Amino acid sequence: MDAAPFNSIARRKLPPKQLIYRHEIWTRVTHWIWAVCLFFLLLSGLQIFNAHPVLYSGDQSGFGFDNTVFEIGSDSQNEVTGGYTEILGLRFNTSGYLGFSDGRARAFPSWATIPSGQNLAFGRVVHFFFAWLLVATLAAWFAASVLNRHLQRDLIPTAADFKALPQDIHDHLRLRFHHGRRYSVLQKLTYGGVLFVLLPLMIVTGLAMSPGVNAAVPWLTEVLGGRQTARTLHFLTMLALVGFFAIHMAMILAAGPFNELRSIITGWYRTDTSEEDHV
Repeated sequence: MDAAPFNSIARRKLPPKQLIYRHEIWTRVTHWIWAVCLFFLLLSGLQIFNAHPVLYSGDQSGFGFDNTVFEIGSDSQNEVTGGYTEILGLRFNTSGYLGFSDGRARAFPSWATIPSGQNLAFGRVVHFFFAWLLVATLAAWFAASVLNRHLQRDLIPTAADFKALPQDIHDHLRLRFHHGRRYSVLQKLTYGGVLFVLLPLMIVTGLAMSPGVNAAVPWLTEVLGGRQTARTLHFLTMLALVGFFAIHMAMILAAGPFNELRSIITGWYRTDTSEEDHV
């Protein structure tokens, strides 16, 4: 995720409308570690979900409970097998994509899972490894951000930011992007939502599904509404993160991919306003 700690010496030397050193090395490293972690977590998570592609609410599941909220499956009609996706009782034909693909019954197709074949044990190994790597990286980033005041300076919205929110929304809707030193208010709110809401919720709901955590801190599962509800929230959080990624990629392409990628790879970013306007 983007961050903006700046070098005061570079600030004094760089003339207006020139490259600025926007991202320190630790920001760039954690950004790419998160990207790799989330990629493997998504595909291994879909592998795990394929073992039982049904989501429930509450703490229990099974034939004795009518609490299914989401299901991917397959059925046969007139000797023809097809896939379906059911959301809150509404069923949609998704054959060829979800429920039945490549000539076999399978919730998510083989190209969308790690490993591509049905292997729950290996999928869990991959998932847990990258889950703990994500937790460690997030903790390291948070500690560093508190120590160097990056959180207070660059990510927490100010009163002035909220006053600028209507204009920022208007500019984004018209695809008018300002390449400045600081994040816009929409960027702060979006990155803050991912860092302080979605990722922690993903971690907490994942822990709530662990039998060991259930035994050690049973109140965690109760707070989330039950183990099955935690699993459903985990899945919905994954969908929200996928949505964020899609929007994030679209904004990079619209704002200038070379400049954006250069900043998160090398740290250097070209502004379109004078240096003094953002100090």
